[in-house]
Amino acid sequence: MRLSILGCYAATPRTLTNPTSQVLEIKGHMFLIDCGEGTQVQLRKNKIKFSRINHIFISHLHGDHFFGLPGLISTFRLLGRDKEMHIYGPKGIKEAITLLLKLGDSWTNYHLIFHELTARERTVLFEDDKVSVETIPLNHRVYTNGFLFREKPSERKLNIDAVRAHNIDKAYFRNIKKGKDVQLDDGRVIPNGMLTLDPPKPMSYAYCGDTRFKPDIVDQIIGVDILYHEATFLETEKHLCAKTKHATAKEAATIARMAKVGTLILGHYSTRYRSIDAFKVEAEEIFGNVELADDGKIFEF
Repeated sequence: MRLSILGCYAATPRTLTNPTSQVLEIKGHMFLIDCGEGTQVQLRKNKIKFSRINHIFISHLHGDHFFGLPGLISTFRLLGRDKEMHIYGPKGIKEAITLLLKLGDSWTNYHLIFHELTARERTVLFEDDKVSVETIPLNHRVYTNGFLFREKPSERKLNIDAVRAHNIDKAYFRNIKKGKDVQLDDGRVIPNGMLTLDPPKPMSYAYCGDTRFKPDIVDQIIGVDILYHEATFLETEKHLCAKTKHATAKEAATIARMAKVGTLILGHYSTRYRSIDAFKVEAEEIFGNVELADDGKIFEF
């Protein structure tokens, strides 16, 4: 699993910082999560192939999370895209995008499929045999969701030495990887555990963008491997959280500790701060394994 941070700062773009956008590569999929202004430039800087993006998840309709989407959709058109594109986001996103396309007479030559969201409870948005994606209802100034990505268990791996030792024909390999035992010609049954190795542990990633401190999400994200949680403010500005409906680094760390996650990644820093180092210091008072997101940073798990 590979996470590329394209932008992770709040509000407006600056010379060296970008608003929220990230790419998650998981089980052969490349998911774009939020699409702040300048996302397509960051995609190019990070050498991410536009053609591999088929699903875009927008958490909410504040500009620093989706103003880059119209331009990206237009660029896909100019690049000759013909594959359909799925966009998941709050109700209203279809109207916003299609109005711009209409006014500019710039309809795409590929199929745009909008999945507009209104549910206040967790909802499965995407699922195949490799991964599932569901919403994490959050608490912000407008309707907002986070997203929970879970790998599905892989097939068991053949223990080639054991298979050869029992002279098992290749015709049985598919069933063996699915967990089935093998009965030999002499009647002996070889347990699957002797013929296979455990697959890698399925990974999980929870993206919790703009939100107030919301402990009731813990039940949904308990035990996830990686949690990205907004940390707009330090404790010195905690009084701003109620008005803006954002969280502090310590509050993000508290969620991580309560949910017993593997790694906490902080992001969505207010641009009022000259350095982000203090976010890690404050979070580590609550939770031990803390990483700082930053534009262009890549996490591999």
